[in-house]
Amino acid sequence: MPLLSQETDLYPEHLLSQTEIEETTERVWWVLHTRPRQEKSLVRQLHRAQIPYYLPLIPHRWRLRGRMMTSHLPLFPSYVFLFGDREERVAALSTNRIVRSLEVPDQTVLWQDLRQIYRLIAAGMPITPESQLTPGAMVEIKSGPLAGLRGKILRSASGQRFVVQIDFIQRGASVVLDDFTLAKVDDPG
Repeated sequence: MPLLSQETDLYPEHLLSQTEIEETTERVWWVLHTRPRQEKSLVRQLHRAQIPYYLPLIPHRWRLRGRMMTSHLPLFPSYVFLFGDREERVAALSTNRIVRSLEVPDQTVLWQDLRQIYRLIAAGMPITPESQLTPGAMVEIKSGPLAGLRGKILRSASGQRFVVQIDFIQRGASVVLDDFTLAKVDDPG
């Protein structure tokens, strides 16, 4: 039973389904580092102002008095990804919910990373946030709903853990996969 219904984590809905970033727009990706526990409040304000954003949310289940409860928590606490021009960034900063705005030097890499995170969440598999990423072998998923995703592999007590990493903020997300679904990638690019 959900505590609250899941809020919109992506606006507009097609933002990450495009195959390429439009070169003609003045909008670029910004990483907004929010005050603690202000991510959802910020995206509500961005949504009302019709400013494009992405806040990766994952379900969190727990038991309360014998009942299973579900809430949706940010995959990367204190981070919201804004796709806007300078005026939209200033509008976001004026909400007083942001500690700092980080400029993204490589727009394409962040955009591709966000698309992979989006696909990972959409697949509905259990996701574990990874805050301390260690170097590992680059792999590509060869089969299943996540086919084509590339990331690093970490070994854990529970098996092979596939990690999609957002280099810019040094955070990531992971899922446990079987060895036969992964193939080593020689060229990480």
